Amino acid sequence: MTNGSAPAPQHDPHDPATVSTTATTATKAIKPDRFFNLPVTILILASFMLGMSEFVVVGILPDIAQGLKVSEVTVGNLVALFAFVYAPVTPLGSAISARFPRFVTYLTLMGVFLAGNLLCALAPNYPVLLIARIMIALVSGTLVAIAMTYAPDVTTEHYRTKFIAWVFSGFSIASVVGVPFGTWVANTFGWRITFFIITGLTAVLMGLMAAFLPRNSHPVTIGFLRQFRLFFDKRIWGGVLTVVFGAGSSYVFYTYLTPIMRDEIGVPEQYVSVGLVLYGVACLWSNLYGGRIAERGRGVEPLARTRPIFCLHAILLCSLALASIVPLYGAVLLVALGMMMYLFNSASQVLYMDVAAEAHPGSMNLAASLNSMSFNIGIALGSAVGGLVNDHLGLTWLGPVGAIFSVGAIVITTLLRRAMPAKTAKMAA
Repeated sequence: MTNGSAPAPQHDPHDPATVSTTATTATKAIKPDRFFNLPVTILILASFMLGMSEFVVVGILPDIAQGLKVSEVTVGNLVALFAFVYAPVTPLGSAISARFPRFVTYLTLMGVFLAGNLLCALAPNYPVLLIARIMIALVSGTLVAIAMTYAPDVTTEHYRTKFIAWVFSGFSIASVVGVPFGTWVANTFGWRITFFIITGLTAVLMGLMAAFLPRNSHPVTIGFLRQFRLFFDKRIWGGVLTVVFGAGSSYVFYTYLTPIMRDEIGVPEQYVSVGLVLYGVACLWSNLYGGRIAERGRGVEPLARTRPIFCLHAILLCSLALASIVPLYGAVLLVALGMMMYLFNSASQVLYMDVAAEAHPGSMNLAASLNSMSFNIGIALGSAVGGLVNDHLGLTWLGPVGAIFSVGAIVITTLLRRAMPAKTAKMAA
């Protein structure tokens, strides 16, 4: 990472030089040619559990509604509430957690996550379930942010972007494997058993964390409010807005993916679940290949290079209006859109972490939380716009309206190129 212009406090663990030293020390215990060591695998599994707990409600929504004797709309509100709590709390929780020992903080928050899922399993009524979901939302984003800060301690610099991509991919794997499994369990044994399984697996995972995660701490030496000086950096806002527009462009139509497959493309009801799995596999590929994109430079470079991707995304979204006319094209198009859904994730995370390391070393935890925050804002915004479009214009217009969000991402990534070195920007063009 590039050193900043101002000298960092002595022994600041978030100073790039210190991070490099830490990474060198960690490398002695980690085989340079082996990425999937035990600590890395544990952190990926943690993302899987976070994703499964967050997404499984969608699959078992009818079971919960029937079990608690409330409407499906009422239970569906849990999804929106989760994102509403997740987005603003994540940066605040990450900034607060930076002042405490990382290992203890991470296990403590995992304990809250475990308790929240156990409370979901035992909830006697909807208000208790609501409290449990809020508990999980309060800690999930901060857990992802802290996991990102483990990168220099559990793997080598060579695998940094691969680590970021796989941590994000834990959520995609959860949507492909975890949610269908949780739904099957709920349909076969009851929805409470699904949450009991999540709780049990989390307990096992916490035991592995206690045994194998590094115990070195990186508490910041600056005040809570001073960490938020990170937001005075225009490059950070460029990253945040790109992710908001990028996520919004996909979630305008993704929120209504099932009706699109069923009503626009004509997928038979019994094969819709197969279509969702195929889309999930495409999303998983998107996350993993996004790690390859993030390796193409430092700082703002990888995200600025995603401009052509957003251009293609806008064109494909506009053509989604043809899905009902040419169903086969619509089916192939949905897979292509899934393959583009998360291509910017790792690149944006690299931007946040590199900019913080260079100019705001005391804000590393906060920087690590920004992708989760931005993406959830995009989810909320895209879903809300998608609902309005579906109600007033119909499913056919979801793609073209989503393309407007992609145009916003094109504008921001164009502006990010101005922050790149002139020679690099010329090569990227």
